[in-house]
Amino acid sequence: MYRTLEYLRGISADDIRKLRARGIQHTNQLLHRTSLGIDRERLSKRTGITAERLLEFTHQCTLLEVSGMERCLPIIRRFGIESMRDLRAQDARTLHARLVDAVGLAGAPSFSDVQYWISQATALDIVEEPEPAPPLPVVT
Repeated sequence: MYRTLEYLRGISADDIRKLRARGIQHTNQLLHRTSLGIDRERLSKRTGITAERLLEFTHQCTLLEVSGMERCLPIIRRFGIESMRDLRAQDARTLHARLVDAVGLAGAPSFSDVQYWISQATALDIVEEPEPAPPLPVVT
């Protein structure tokens, strides 16, 4: 879904100005320009926004792509679900129960919606995660 960059949590006006100067106007463009690590590094050098921060924005963009989840996104984030990997790791029954508890039965999505979100997390996960740093050798 196309959202303006201002929709991203934690993005500053300076970040938005730098990204727009590079031709990135909305979240879908940002997602496609930052899904690979090499692209985040390149954009980081051109904008001065750290690659880690760009990765954080990229994860937010992927969650915006999950159909039907937008209205529950603030609650999903409160549950610590910040990426497709986090969403994919959820048990649908448990997540649905937590949502019902948080917003009430009338405001919660259906169980099948939650199942669908989790299934989309696999199909839409296009973000390349950074390689973990190798462990430092132990000196004895």
